Amino acid sequence: MRINQTARASILLSLSISVVMAQNATPRIVNAANAFLATLDQKQRQAVVFAFDDQDQRKRWSNFPISMVPRSGMSFKEMTATQASAAMAMMSAVLSPRGLEKVQQIMDGDEALKTSEGNGGGGRGPGGPPRGNNGRGPGGPPPGGPRGGPGGGGGLMFGKNLYFISILGMPSEKTPWMLQFGGHHLALNITIAGDHGVLTPTLTGVQPSLYTLNGKAVRPLGEESDKALALLNSLDDGQRKQAILSFRLADLVLGPGQDGKTIQPEGLKASSMNDKQRAMLLGVIAEWAGIVNESETAARMAELKAEVNEMWFAWSGPVTAASSGNIAAYYRIQGPHVVIEYAPQQMGGDASLHVHTMYRDPTNDYGRKYVK
Repeated sequence: MRINQTARASILLSLSISVVMAQNATPRIVNAANAFLATLDQKQRQAVVFAFDDQDQRKRWSNFPISMVPRSGMSFKEMTATQASAAMAMMSAVLSPRGLEKVQQIMDGDEALKTSEGNGGGGRGPGGPPRGNNGRGPGGPPPGGPRGGPGGGGGLMFGKNLYFISILGMPSEKTPWMLQFGGHHLALNITIAGDHGVLTPTLTGVQPSLYTLNGKAVRPLGEESDKALALLNSLDDGQRKQAILSFRLADLVLGPGQDGKTIQPEGLKASSMNDKQRAMLLGVIAEWAGIVNESETAARMAELKAEVNEMWFAWSGPVTAASSGNIAAYYRIQGPHVVIEYAPQQMGGDASLHVHTMYRDPTNDYGRKYVK
């Protein structure tokens, strides 16, 4: 089949745009990171910047509140308005618009939790995180306490100001470095190595998974729930028997503190799905892969699409969900270069309202393929 000249030109243009985006992503991120660092005084920089090979800091992330697992770096509660704005500009450069929105919604969910709990949040700092440019388990700390700053939050539990930024290495277009952003129910570990940006391991979670903000219902991880349930409902009886496990899983298997652990694939292999179902499976994966900027998302999704037939989909728990609510079931997607877990939590009552998720690449967590 011949491709006409117009189609060929369109394809070449699309490829050229993708190349330009990939080339431009890292300089944009480095400039934004340096702009953030420029707002800090010497003491603050010492609290934020770690050696790239600091293994304790690299692994100091969790789903727990900071009063239970202290974080290092600098929190929004400690920032001025100028510093907080620069911090969010940096995150806007690293993440996609939807990824930034998801992160902010998780943080807003923690603010809603603080309000509902009636304690543990503390007052709003002078530089609480502004809205972005688009307007919207297990695992204790590693050995050694956090360095610098009130990383434990002074006993505070919840709130959108209690999220920390740290940088391992110095922002560079060539030399590998790492950006960490997180707090309760959030841990982004982003390794930048030249043109490569690696988002794994990353934890996203939320409690409550459904809340109201400015009169609108918000579900930060709603698509992760809805798309997976739609995939399950697309399976025929034989496929469902393979996908639905005979035992219950209630928490992350490869969560914080589980670096390097491997598990055997379970459930339904994607090679037994039809084309539409495989596309739906990739759509679920994109909810995690798409957190990072668009050029890195495109490269990551191309890698995963090429091996989709080697992926597995497993489900454990209820097979229905309340209207406009999240599922209360655990599911896992696993392939040669990806493991995704979605794990509702019983703590707090309704498991659908408290969710932990994990996104890993067993071959490239912390960008180890690109770090020599």
